[in-house]
Parts: sequence; structure tokens; C-alpha cells
Amino acid sequence: MLELDNIHSYYGKSHVLEGVSLHVDAGELVTLLGRNGAGKTTTLKSIMGLVDTRRGHITFEGHDVTGQQPFHIARRGVALVPEHRGIFSILTVEENLKISVRRGSRWQLEDIYQWFPRLKERRRNSGNALSGGEQQMLAIARALLNDPRILLLDEPTEGLAPVIIDEIVKILAAIRKEGLPVLLVEQNLRVCEAVADRHYILEQGQVVYHGSADDFQADPSIRDRYLALSA
Repeated sequence: MLELDNIHSYYGKSHVLEGVSLHVDAGELVTLLGRNGAGKTTTLKSIMGLVDTRRGHITFEGHDVTGQQPFHIARRGVALVPEHRGIFSILTVEENLKISVRRGSRWQLEDIYQWFPRLKERRRNSGNALSGGEQQMLAIARALLNDPRILLLDEPTEGLAPVIIDEIVKILAAIRKEGLPVLLVEQNLRVCEAVADRHYILEQGQVVYHGSADDFQADPSIRDRYLALSA
């Protein structure tokens, strides 16, 4: 469904991704792991056409989208929920949701309120009155209303309380059960191990590990080698 083949991406003259290849198949939830600065967010931005990708190919549902404008990629059904969430703070929760509804989407407002009861409770509150966890839920819900074919999530649990993280995990599990493929950038290994089918690890702009969820969990040396904090 989504395939990155040997992509090289840059910020100006800075060569950030150095030959990244990965794929996400239909119905999969795949995580992209790595230390800070490894290139995880840049990978998501490359997929969305927000970063200068000078070599390699990005293919989505058989179409080469390398170098296309972000709005063209979004129209194909690629939805990015960025780390900063990007909600409209002066609009209410319901206004944020309503402007995102796409006609014919498999998820409508009533479905979102069933999945996210907190948002229904806070539907008349403005975006800037929400907690960080509620803002994250709103960002994910807004992406779903746009009827994506694949969801890219950048650090959805960062800075959230454990009880809210548990809610996000349940939402991710429900999205996976619905068959919507997800590429998840996440630092919380507990979250990743709870929901993922496969894992990739990036280090200095390169894929240094790829394995199934079972293989990753069975080999703690992978975590020690690539994800533990350096001394």
C-alpha cells in the first residue's frame, strides 16, 4: 500500500534521510522507532511532500507520489497527525470536527463521538481549553473524519498522563481493527508493543532494524543497542 524505496531527504544542504526503505501493507500498524534526531518525523514529512526528497521513490496504492504537493498527497488519502496536533484553538471541538468531515467518509461525527466520548463531553469548548490528551484525541478524530486511506501519527502519546495514554492505545487498537493502515512514530515502547504488527528502527537517517512484533519482543538486545539512551 505504502512503500518507500531508498529515499534521500534534505533540509537545505543537510542530508537527513540516507536511503530509507520501508513499507506498510493494508490493515497493518507499523511503528517507526529511534532516538531523537534519527529521522522519524522527517520520514513522515517526506511521505507528505513537506521535505525535499531528492532520490528514491515513495509509492502509495501504486502511484508514485514522490515530490508531489502535500495537498495532492492528502487528496489520495494520506493523513498526517503532526506532533504539534495543529488544531484550531479559537474554534470549538465540534467546529474543528465539522470542518474536517468528508462526504462519504466511513466515519461520521456520531461515530467519532462513540469512539471519543471525551470530545462529545467537551464539544462546546474551544480548542485552547482542552488538555493535551484531549487535543491529541481531537487531532486523530479530525483526521479520521477526512476518510483517510492511511494514517501517519507523529508521537501521539508524548507528554500525556498514563491514563490518557491508555485511552490512546485503545483508540489505536480500534483503528487497527477497522483495517485502516497506520504508520506510527512513537517513543513509548509499551504503546508500540501493545498495538504494532511490525517495527522499523531508524538511526542517523538509515533503517538499522526491521522485524515483526514477536521478533522484536523476543530480542531485548535490539532495544539496548538502538533505543537505550547513550551514556
